[in-house]
Amino acid sequence: MTPGSTKVAEPEFDALVVGAGFAGMYMLHRLRKLGMTARVFEAGDGVGGTWFWNRYPGARCDTESVEYSYSFSDEIQQKWEWSERYPTQPEILRYANWVAEQLDLKRDILFSTRVNAAHFDEASSQWTVTTSDGSTTRCRFLIMATGCLSTANLPDIPGVETFAGSRFHTGNWPHEPFSFEGQVVGIIGTGSSAIQSIPIVASQAKHLYIFQRTANYSVPAHNGPLEPERLDEIKTNYHDYRHRARHSRRGYFEDTNPVSAHQVSEDERRREFERRWQFGGLGFIASYNDLLSDEAANEHAAEFVRNRIREIVEDPETAEKLVPYSYPIGTKRLCIDSGYYETFNQPNVTLIDARDEPIVEVTERGIRTSETEYNVDSLILATGFDAMTGTLKRIDIRGRNGLELRSYWEDGPVSYLGLGVSGFPNMFTITGPGSPSVLSNMMVSIEQHVEWIADCLEYLQANSIETIEPDAEAEAEWTRHVIEVADGMLFSKGNSWWKGANIEGKPTVFMPYAGGVGRYRSICDDVAANSYSGFDLSKAPASASSTS
Repeated sequence: MTPGSTKVAEPEFDALVVGAGFAGMYMLHRLRKLGMTARVFEAGDGVGGTWFWNRYPGARCDTESVEYSYSFSDEIQQKWEWSERYPTQPEILRYANWVAEQLDLKRDILFSTRVNAAHFDEASSQWTVTTSDGSTTRCRFLIMATGCLSTANLPDIPGVETFAGSRFHTGNWPHEPFSFEGQVVGIIGTGSSAIQSIPIVASQAKHLYIFQRTANYSVPAHNGPLEPERLDEIKTNYHDYRHRARHSRRGYFEDTNPVSAHQVSEDERRREFERRWQFGGLGFIASYNDLLSDEAANEHAAEFVRNRIREIVEDPETAEKLVPYSYPIGTKRLCIDSGYYETFNQPNVTLIDARDEPIVEVTERGIRTSETEYNVDSLILATGFDAMTGTLKRIDIRGRNGLELRSYWEDGPVSYLGLGVSGFPNMFTITGPGSPSVLSNMMVSIEQHVEWIADCLEYLQANSIETIEPDAEAEAEWTRHVIEVADGMLFSKGNSWWKGANIEGKPTVFMPYAGGVGRYRSICDDVAANSYSGFDLSKAPASASSTS
């Protein structure tokens, strides 16, 4: 600093939002409506969140387009025209940018700016946020809209960094077009992103080697153009559809069957499964009301899908490798596909099952298993994400008395309602662990959280409340409840990323709330109606009156 100069004050805002996906965009809009000053920090150079980064071949939402969209503005939902039943990544990204333009959001978003740290100062009741360019910004409220699937998981395979060819991760795909024409390609993983990309890559590649670690259940999407009559019918009745979704179990318009699988005959079960298979989509798991709570009921659905795999895949040995047995259907994310199983009938596709032929290492030239080395030109890692907590724990977040979030969550995440964490005042987590989030239509859960937070901030303003944070006892009780609900269902029988089981060393704790979107909304509404019960609210100290 030169003599006589003064230190430039850090910029201050009422609220800072981390992330410019659908959650961060809507949060910014609601903050503006409250008359609050706000800034959004976004690591990418555009809006869209997961749809900005996930550009792998075949990337497509597994929620129908008319449902995976904002409902807060009737003008927006009426003006935008979706082209397909299940929207592609480019179309979703166009939609995100169109909404940002409609609401003039980008002027308050700082792109290509990653948040490295956020520290709470008790003296001022403010957060100091440090970004990747070294600058600091202060705010009263810190809102984490970092997404549940935003930190890619590199597999713990020796030598993965040594591969000399082109290497990709489905969660961080290059923005420039890339063709696999004439190449020998290897892909590790057969989860959702792999199931979507494999048919596309196989149509281009000279040969595709698919390295499967766990067989997954997938049902057909039966995607196609969105018929104008269907779109008109939905737009005419959007209000009723949206209301039904908000108060449903999973946040969808879906046709949920209230009947137990045990109440009907074997023939009737088969007809219902077949009807849903032919319709396509995630509604298959709603065929009966006890598929996720009763093992025998679940087995009926699982065996139906297994038999369909055997019918589609022509080679019996390959088909049996693709048949899942190790967990009940729906206890890991159910996948939907467009020609996934049919791809294994192509002569240029080879399945390597790690149960029979484990991967030993990645070499400069390819992938070496216990049996041989497969030389490839390109390697695709479809190995998922450090879900729900990964991004939050990578930021140096410190609350009262320097409490580190990553240390506080060392044995698994704890929160109150998935909205806040004890010891971290004025910090909110949108679709955080302990909320329905990834078990639901994300757009429904995002809107519910943003609206709850906005209403809470309005309440704090009206009542001169300086800080809000979860009560430690309420947080502990909610965390126990989240685990108890999951344990009462079949989720404990699937080693899913919902439990962190895909990350070496991560505590295996079921993170989302499985009690249902409608039930959860009611709980959150009751908390707000009871003056935010379960939260500690502190008023600002009264200013000492001046005396003369």
